[in-house]
Amino acid sequence: MPRYEYKVVPAPQKSGKAKGAKTAEDRFAASVEQVLNQMGQDGWEYQRAELLPSEERTGLTGSTVNWRNVLVFRREIEPSFVSTRGPTETPEGVPLAQPVPGPEMVVVPAPIAEEVKEPPLSLKGSEAVPEPQENSEPKA
Repeated sequence: MPRYEYKVVPAPQKSGKAKGAKTAEDRFAASVEQVLNQMGQDGWEYQRAELLPSEERTGLTGSTVNWRNVLVFRREIEPSFVSTRGPTETPEGVPLAQPVPGPEMVVVPAPIAEEVKEPPLSLKGSEAVPEPQENSEPKA
């Protein structure tokens, strides 16, 4: 992404003499053209003209707002950073990514029914005591 620096210059208020310019508008356009061409030679790209408020002091305690015309220019800045990362190339034979496990590579845990069951606990008083289990085997 390109980065830019900006420069704002006041727009000309008075027009100077220009060859071939007979009206006030022609002379004013020539003075604006001169500013634009000078900035363009210095590498600045014209963006827009803005009318912005400027609060200025008048007298000891007063202030007034004056509106100022300015011309906005920009130019691209060269990146000034240097990468500290090493080369991105990998040696031959080294995989760039690990393989995704397929169904044959996944280890399935044993079903819960095959796990060893512990006798259920019942609470009597403040300690857990195993509940007595009924013996389903016939006595001989």
